[in-house]
Amino acid sequence: MQERPRRYPSDTSDAQWVVIEPLLPPLARRGRPVAHARRDVLDAILYVVRTGCAWRALPVDFPPWQTVYWYFNQWEQQKVTEKILPVVRGQLRIAEGRDPEPSAGIIDSQSVKGADTVGQDSRGYDAGKKTGGRKRFIVTDTLGLLLTTMVCSASVQDRDGAKPILLNLYLRTRVRFVYADAGFAGRLLDWAATILQTTIEIIRKPPSKRGFTVLPRRWVVERTLAWLTAHRRLARDYERHPTTSEAMIRWAAINTITRRIARGYPATRQQKHTTPSTH
Repeated sequence: MQERPRRYPSDTSDAQWVVIEPLLPPLARRGRPVAHARRDVLDAILYVVRTGCAWRALPVDFPPWQTVYWYFNQWEQQKVTEKILPVVRGQLRIAEGRDPEPSAGIIDSQSVKGADTVGQDSRGYDAGKKTGGRKRFIVTDTLGLLLTTMVCSASVQDRDGAKPILLNLYLRTRVRFVYADAGFAGRLLDWAATILQTTIEIIRKPPSKRGFTVLPRRWVVERTLAWLTAHRRLARDYERHPTTSEAMIRWAAINTITRRIARGYPATRQQKHTTPSTH
């Protein structure tokens, strides 16, 4: 079994693979020999997430798309992304001089257009954003690293959609303090305090400010949404089931975090080069 050469920007680096490989399920000791290297399968999944191509459109140097899709589903059934994410997040937090387990989080939602492949039972219309499709809820730590996610119909109000993701946050982490915008205000605050012993602090825009304003804490989760949607599969929602969308979000977050661990420092935005005027 020979691995394919790394040739795409989405391919895992050697340092990145060192981080991820131990966290994948162990190979079965019985049955037929494995025909394709798991790193090639992982690179194929990340290619789909990063470029937004259809499974059937995978380049021929990857394993067959049926094999890649089978692994994608098997790993989700085994909750692989849910197990990898907290481990790599903890590694990066330690590298940043933080406690591996965060104590505060930031919640936000994002409405995205749904492709015709999105099931009618999980799509809706967000009148506020004038978007038809689905809504993503994410909670990050104060570094902007993903803690948990939930995908539902775009018609779900923020204060209603926040309940299941906050419950998941309560069960999976020690976070008991969450920052949020005004869309989460109201009865949700009392519900979170009573049921989850979690405090939600609403960060409001100062009345004196007009237009776009960078708000304390809030910009962190907005930046994370930008990181995620840089993965073109997340530019809109193509998935038949919301759980598949959630898996794509986790793979995008794992890719971002492990690349940062392997690189050793945060990514920097490429500077624009201007051509000197000839006049």
